[in-house]
Amino acid sequence: MQSQSADRSRARRLYYQATIQRLLGHNDRAVQLCHDALRCADYSKAHNLLAELELPGEDYFRVLARIHAHLQPATYVEIGIDQGRSFEIVSPGTLTLGIDPNPRLHKPPGPLQRVFAQTSDDFFAGNDVRAELGGRPIDLAFIDGMHQFEFAFRDFINIEKYCTRDSTVLIHDVYPIDAISAARERASSFWSGDIWRLILILKKYRPDLAVNTIAARPTGLAMVQNLDPASRLLGDRQREIIAEFLAIDLDVLDGRKKEMLNHFANDWNAIARLLDAKGRK
Repeated sequence: MQSQSADRSRARRLYYQATIQRLLGHNDRAVQLCHDALRCADYSKAHNLLAELELPGEDYFRVLARIHAHLQPATYVEIGIDQGRSFEIVSPGTLTLGIDPNPRLHKPPGPLQRVFAQTSDDFFAGNDVRAELGGRPIDLAFIDGMHQFEFAFRDFINIEKYCTRDSTVLIHDVYPIDAISAARERASSFWSGDIWRLILILKKYRPDLAVNTIAARPTGLAMVQNLDPASRLLGDRQREIIAEFLAIDLDVLDGRKKEMLNHFANDWNAIARLLDAKGRK
C-alpha cells in the first residue's frame, strides 16, 4: 500500500511538471512527462493532458453539439447514452432513440426521446427500428457503447441498414492516446478501448464510405458518410473480419496514426463543409 501511495505521489509530481512545461510551450517535454507519470501509476489527469496536447481544440461533446445544430436531424439514434448528457443537446423536434443496458439519465427524456434499457444487439434483434422512427430513416447516429471494436462494428452494421446516402454516423473513441488506454481489457481509468480497429476495417472493406476522424479530444470522433443501406458485405463477413483485426496490434499505427485513422482537423468551418458535402467529392 505504501509503495502504491509513493508511486501515485511520483505520478502527481510528474504530471504537475508536465503542466508547467506545457505552459512554457515545451509540448514534447510535457508529453514525455505524462508518459513517465503513467508508468508510475494510473493517473487520469496525465491521460487527459496527453489528449489535450495531441487533440487540441473543442472536445468531442462540443463538436457533437455543433453537428446537431448544423444538421437539425429529423431522427437520431444514440448507442451508449449513460447519463444522457448528449440527449440535452438534441433539438426538441428530433425523434430520438437512446440505447443503453444501464441508462442513468440525470433528466427525464423529452417528449420525442425514447430510451431502451437494452444492449444494442438486443435492441436491433428485438425491435422494429423503422417503426420506432415513424417510418423514417436514421438521419444521424452516434456510437458510444462498449469499448471493444466488435461491438461498435455490429452497431455500425445494424445502423447502416436504416440510413440513407445522406445520413451521418459518428463513432467515439477511435483515436488512441496510448497503449494502456487503448487496451481491449480496461486497465486504466481513462479508457478508449480498441475502437480504432473499426476505422481500419471500414477503410479496407468499405472504400465507398467517406471516413474522417475529427481530432476532438479526448479520443477522437469519426464521421462516416456516403452510407449504403443495401450493403451486406460487412455483415456477411463479420466473423472473418473480426478475427482478422483482432490479430492486429496497436503498433501498426506507429508513425502513421494520422494517415491510417484518417485524421481530420478539429476546425468547425472545415467540419461543416464536410457535413454539407455528405461524403461526396
